[in-house]
Amino acid sequence: MMTELTLDRFEEAYEKVQEVVLPTNLIQSDFFSEITGNRVYLKPENLQLTGAYKIRGAYYKISTLTEEERNRGIVTASAGNHAQGVAYAAKVFGAPATIVMPTTTPLLKVNRTRALGAEVLLYGDVYDEACEKAIALAEEKGYVFVHPFDDLEVATGQGSIAMEIIKELPTVDIILVPVGGGGLATGVSTLARMLNPKIRVIGVEPEGANCLQESLKAGHPVTLPGVSTIADGTAVKTPGEKVFPYLKENLSDIITIDDNELIVAFLDVLENHKLLVENSGLLTVAALRHIKEKNKKIVSILSGGNMDIITLSSVVQNGLIQRSRIFTVSVYLPDVPGQLNKVSQIIAQEQGNVIRLDHNQFISVNRNSAVELTITMEAFGHEHKEKIIEALEKGGFSPVERNTRGTY
Repeated sequence: MMTELTLDRFEEAYEKVQEVVLPTNLIQSDFFSEITGNRVYLKPENLQLTGAYKIRGAYYKISTLTEEERNRGIVTASAGNHAQGVAYAAKVFGAPATIVMPTTTPLLKVNRTRALGAEVLLYGDVYDEACEKAIALAEEKGYVFVHPFDDLEVATGQGSIAMEIIKELPTVDIILVPVGGGGLATGVSTLARMLNPKIRVIGVEPEGANCLQESLKAGHPVTLPGVSTIADGTAVKTPGEKVFPYLKENLSDIITIDDNELIVAFLDVLENHKLLVENSGLLTVAALRHIKEKNKKIVSILSGGNMDIITLSSVVQNGLIQRSRIFTVSVYLPDVPGQLNKVSQIIAQEQGNVIRLDHNQFISVNRNSAVELTITMEAFGHEHKEKIIEALEKGGFSPVERNTRGTY
């Protein structure tokens, strides 16, 4: 068992993981560079074979096991990405694998893990409860437990990302890394510090699962009473004890991100780079807007892209609403012919696109305002929305903005 992270081990891990990882060359982002005043690059680990960076740590860890340990079987706990990494690596090495996943894990991740040959057990509402079950199975059945983040071999494998970044962009100033339990952040920050102490590695957590931020304040790992975030891959209540000293020593800062920022980041990445990135992988994209420095070379690690369709559709809808690309208004009309046509003409003249129309003639017995017309429409953004609303007001109507969610 590894007792410390060393440059020799990082180099060994880098060479080893090249057997299975796909090249994820940096993508220079003109879009994010322009809006942040920095030179921004994306590290698209969402394009890995299993859809996330986790294959790196899992593969290196299992490569270090003896044949006897592999034959005993491997067990782990994961919200999805580590599960697929372990399942794939175990399959390569011919080792049986059991994966304990929270009951809230998206079906896509569950099915993909099973498709890789692993046995999946759904247990607990959050990762921490699934982890307790996995540890119990290891003790009961003699399996080798492969921790998703609190394991120095796993963290060393994840550090291969930093090696690739620095080889491709030696002059990088800042690396933004998502934080759940801290394995990825440990590997990346520790190796970056070894190779070039001037590089700043900043961890990025969801506001609703900021276990590392609170632990750094306390000076030791602490457990949050609960977590609440759409970034399910980083919904961890307690950072790793083994990796915590490295995080404390090597991370330059922590940024926390509100869930609403992830929704906006999703649309930015999808529309401007045609990349599907899951919410945890978007943490570093949202963090770009929090960086105060200018003219820096910044790499955002997109940690994964395993997003199920239901979550995808919800994020898209909420993102469009936040950006005023979709909005809903109600107007009250006199119950006389031609009023609906008048409203439609105003919207058309302002280039609004009607998506849904609800014409309720029974809202009132007062014939001067007897019809409620609720319109959901598409716009180009906030300014265009306000322009349409202003035109309706000038046309003699009094539009009231409504909750758009669930209306289209």
